[in-house]
Amino acid sequence: MTTPAAGSKPSEDPADIDRRDPESEIYARATAYRNWGRWGDDDVLGTLNFIDAAKRIEAAGLVREGRVVSLSLAFNTDGPQKGWRRRVNPIHTMTDTGSDAELGNQGFPHGIGGADDYITMPLQSSTQWDGLGHIFDHGKAWNGRRAGTTVTSDGDLVTGIEHAADVIVSRGVLLDVGRFLAPETGELPNGYGVTAADLDACIAAQGTSSTVGRGDIVVVRTGRLARARRDGWDDYAGGEAAGISLTAAGWIHRTEIAAIATDTWGFEVRPNEFDVPSFQPLHQVAIPNMGLTIGEMWDLDELAVACAELGRFDFLLSAPPLPITGAVGSPVNPVAIL
Repeated sequence: MTTPAAGSKPSEDPADIDRRDPESEIYARATAYRNWGRWGDDDVLGTLNFIDAAKRIEAAGLVREGRVVSLSLAFNTDGPQKGWRRRVNPIHTMTDTGSDAELGNQGFPHGIGGADDYITMPLQSSTQWDGLGHIFDHGKAWNGRRAGTTVTSDGDLVTGIEHAADVIVSRGVLLDVGRFLAPETGELPNGYGVTAADLDACIAAQGTSSTVGRGDIVVVRTGRLARARRDGWDDYAGGEAAGISLTAAGWIHRTEIAAIATDTWGFEVRPNEFDVPSFQPLHQVAIPNMGLTIGEMWDLDELAVACAELGRFDFLLSAPPLPITGAVGSPVNPVAIL
C-alpha cells in the first residue's frame, strides 16, 4: 500500500486496497478516522454523542402513518448460530407451566396459578448491538484506553452497554442497497463489498428522504437475511456475505452517523477484502477507533417493503439496548415507526 500523503485520506476505491497487507490498510483508516478525545477523555458513548434532542424531535416528526415495524429476528433455538466461539442460539426454558397449575402443585392459595420462564443466550446470538467494549485495536479499547483494564472478567468497567440504554432513539434511514444494486432479486451476492460510492448512489436513487447526516442511524439492507429465510441458515453466521467495504470507513466518519446496522451476521463484507489472513478489519477501525456502535442481524425486509410503499426511507427508530451492566453487546428489538 502507498502511504497516504500528509493530510490526505485513504482511498475509497476497493481496487486500491493492498490485499496482501491488512495491517497497513487498517492502520491507515484507524488513524485517519480516529475520534479519540473528541468528546473528552471520559467519554463512554462514541458516535452516539451525535444524537441530540433536536435530532430526536426531528425524528418524532417522521411518524405520519403510525405504522410500527419490528426489525428483530426471533429469539429461539431455530436461529443462525452454530457454536462459533461458544455462540449458541437462545435457549428458552419454562420453570412453571399451565400443567403445574392444573395439578395444583405450585403452592399458591385459592386456585391461582401461573407460568414462569427464563432464557439462556449469548448476548450476540440474534439481533443485537456491538458495544464499544466489543473490539480492540492492538490492545486499545475505545478512546485509547487499555483493553485489559477496560474489559475484565467483571465486564466492561467503562463503556458497558448500559450507558446507551436511554440514548439510541433517533432518525433512522434505510439504504436498500440490495434492491438498488440487484433490482431483479433484491439480494447482493456473497462477497460484495458495499462502497461509499454505492451508498451515495443508493441515496440519490431513493431520494431526499434518504439523505444521511449527523446523528442518524443508518440501516443497510443487503438481502442476505432474505436468502437465509428462503434457503435456510446454512453459513449465515460467520460465512460469506455481502457487507460494508473497509473502504467505506471514510463515508461512515464524514457523515457523522450515530450508528449503523445491517441484515448480516458480521456487518462488513465476508470474506474480508484481503488475500492473507484477516478478520473483521472494519470492526477494528470502527469500534475502538471511531467509537461506532454497530448492529447486526437486523431484519430489514418488512421495513424495505413499507418504505417502498410509502415512498420514503426515513423514520423514527427506537433501539435501546438492555441495560446489562458491563456488557459489550446487547440483544435488541429495534422498531421503526413510520
